[in-house]
Amino acid sequence: MSATPASAADTGILTVLPRGRHAAPRPVVREAQRARMLAAMVEAVAEKGYAHVAVADVIERAGVSRKTFYEQFANKDSCFLAAYDATVDELLAKIDQALEAIAPDWLTAHRAAVETYLDTLAASPAFAKALLIEVLGAGPEALSRRATVQERFAAQLEDVHRRARHDIPEIPEVPPHTFLAAVGAVNELVTTHVLEQGAQTLPELAGAIVDVQLALLVGRQVAAELVARAG
Repeated sequence: MSATPASAADTGILTVLPRGRHAAPRPVVREAQRARMLAAMVEAVAEKGYAHVAVADVIERAGVSRKTFYEQFANKDSCFLAAYDATVDELLAKIDQALEAIAPDWLTAHRAAVETYLDTLAASPAFAKALLIEVLGAGPEALSRRATVQERFAAQLEDVHRRARHDIPEIPEVPPHTFLAAVGAVNELVTTHVLEQGAQTLPELAGAIVDVQLALLVGRQVAAELVARAG
């Protein structure tokens, strides 16, 4: 039985144009094909595991020819890396938007960012599995990309800490490694939840993640006062 062509509905994060004949210019068609292949890669990796995915799995799901695949990607690895970069960029952009949105205070914005992160992963179980689990077995370059992503998450938390100290001067500075440690703690919580319960219920972790992050970023005592004040 043929696999269902991958689409934005499948991945929940990549924007994909539909297949079929239409009047779109060739660059638009090419971009649509690329997006479908990236979505198909995420879907295939989540279903079969990175080690067991072949180019054939991607082109079948994307509804493109092998020639079309190799016009844009050198091999399976390059397609996966492109899919990883594209989906992570979109995820981080969504979190940035939540952090920068007009909110009563930095804590409200931070909570919204955490909820955005979890909601996005919950809406795309395939992406969640590829991002958190399968990337670990995708080779040295994938691990390097993952490390860069962790640093980008850490930078977002550093900004949260900076804003918190602006509002509450008594919050002490923390060493730079604290932000990466906070990212690691969240990653462990989320990965364990995905493995044991699936991605769909990730929003249930929002309270626990905010609790861990606040304890590391502002201290347990201040965190408890903030939570109590928020009700």
